[in-house]
Amino acid sequence: MARTIPAPDPNNVWRLDTPGAAGWPRSPRADAARKYFIVSTDGHVQEPSDLWVTRIDAKYRDRVPGVKIDADGTRFQKTEGFRPVRLRDIRFEGEDGLRNGAGKTPEERIEDLALDGVDAEVLFPNKGLTMWATPDAAFSQAMCRVYNDWAWETFSAWNDRMAPMACIAAGDLDGAIAEIPRCAKLGFKGLSLPCKPQWGPPDHEAPNYNLPQFDPLWACIQDCDLPITFHVSTGRDPRTSRGNGGAVINYAVHSLAPTMEPIANLCASGVIDRFPRLIFGSVEAGIGWVAWTLGALDEAYRKHHMFVRPRLSRLPSEFFRSNGFATFQEDKAGLDTAREHHLVDNFMWANDYPHHEGTWPHSAEAIERTMGQLRDDERAKILGLNAARVFRFAVPARFRD
Repeated sequence: MARTIPAPDPNNVWRLDTPGAAGWPRSPRADAARKYFIVSTDGHVQEPSDLWVTRIDAKYRDRVPGVKIDADGTRFQKTEGFRPVRLRDIRFEGEDGLRNGAGKTPEERIEDLALDGVDAEVLFPNKGLTMWATPDAAFSQAMCRVYNDWAWETFSAWNDRMAPMACIAAGDLDGAIAEIPRCAKLGFKGLSLPCKPQWGPPDHEAPNYNLPQFDPLWACIQDCDLPITFHVSTGRDPRTSRGNGGAVINYAVHSLAPTMEPIANLCASGVIDRFPRLIFGSVEAGIGWVAWTLGALDEAYRKHHMFVRPRLSRLPSEFFRSNGFATFQEDKAGLDTAREHHLVDNFMWANDYPHHEGTWPHSAEAIERTMGQLRDDERAKILGLNAARVFRFAVPARFRD
């Protein structure tokens, strides 16, 4: 039986707002005669709650993320790298309830993506985003290996339409260099690295991706010919703000904004001069910051020339335009910069299924709200063709005209 989407409740009715798509040669609507080829470059799996407990090496079993109950019966999130967070019993209703439990099987995902007009998706962990939330990189790598095995077992038969990224703990350099070729040989289409190789707040003594000590990692990735993704909330605790407004502040400031750091690291440090075939990008952090960041990097390179080492063959912004990308859900401000700042080839849309900050099951309305200023060919690239190029999805013939 096909899934029935309930009418939006008052908290979600805004998702139906759209100016329409009059004058568009093609449509994002699932039932359109001429539909865009659409790839969601950020979707989240639903891992079994006991995945790591049942599969990880026994020496790590007591340390895996989970739930802790104190003497008073209060439930807390148990994660080595997060501050203790009390778990509240929140009732998800209507569409929010639907999103909260969706995507548990590949078959269900295919059905839900079809409802949303999505032809393929790139997959990331859900519970597993906490795999990097520890200063112990070897422990993180052990969790990543468990996840990679499960993800491939679950989605390999669907890899042409649902491509999980292989998760890698970059701080464990030797372990990463072993895991990446293993995953490449299996058939993964890309990698997910944490936004910082060392989990935690900024620390000038901690290793970071701009340093030459990571050259063996970049060499390995370049040899395996896999794109790199940096997903939000994988470098440090995003739940930094507490109290009034914390849910909003943490999302914008402590989850999204830090994702620009690995992009700046790769663009400004000479990594791409040494490894020119690396492809890298931010995931779920939006795109409105990209034009500003590239301008700031170029300004610093020119005006602080007396301090800059090493000298680069090109400006930092040029490395991003040739090798980088950024994904978003709804970001009209960022889309408004795409043509003027020559970023049409670098931006990729996502519905973030099934997360609440995503656009499923009303992605067509979100696309129509935010992409009216683009030309047809620009929309086609951002909605799917850029992702097909980077993640090597085949584009069916009916979408090529």
